[in-house]
This record gives sequence, structure tokens and C-alpha cells, in this order.
Amino acid sequence: MNVSDLLVTLQKEKALRAYILRMDLLEQTQSLIKVRLYIAPELFIQVYRNDQFDTLNLVLIYNGQRLYGRDRLGGVWHRHDLTAPDQHDKSPEGQRSLTLPEFLDEVETVLAAMGLP
Repeated sequence: MNVSDLLVTLQKEKALRAYILRMDLLEQTQSLIKVRLYIAPELFIQVYRNDQFDTLNLVLIYNGQRLYGRDRLGGVWHRHDLTAPDQHDKSPEGQRSLTLPEFLDEVETVLAAMGLP
């Protein structure tokens, strides 16, 4: 998924998911995009895509700390699991590729488990 496709998907998912209060486009060029999907003032999903380096970072942040995330660097995925968000989970599950909607589904599960909005 390139930057322009990702932007379309972000807008679609924001419209479909009532818990996403706002979408802030922080940076965009032809080959990169950085967006925050706000759930609450200190709770948001940050999405970063760089087409040139085939990088995609999807992260759930609460009070300035990563709670959960999935990254694709050079076409290879890893996960930052809820139990160890600073570690790279390179297990088969951690390396599983996923779409933005699938990541948002995972975020919903994390939020429910933590009792967050």
C-alpha cells in the first residue's frame, strides 16, 4: 500500500470507527505520510509510511508511551506486543503481515483489555 492508498484507507477507517475522534495529518509528501488518529487527547494511533524505504509503522500511544505496535521495515514485519512494547517480537505471529483495518481491530482488542476508551 503506497502513501496515496494509505490516506484513502485512513479516511475510510476514520469514518467507519466511531471511537476515532479526529485525524491529524502531520506530514505528507509524495513518498511519505505521518498521521495520528485520536481516540482521546493522550490516546492515539500513529501511522507512518515511507514508500521509498518500504516502511510502515503502526503504533498505539498512551500518555507518550507505546502500548502496542506493528512495523514493516524493508518488507519484514515485527510486532511490539502489549506485554513488552519495547521489544521486537519476531515470532511467526509477530512477523505476520496485516492491513491497517486489521491493525485497528487489534487496537480495539488492546483497548478493551486495558479498559481504555
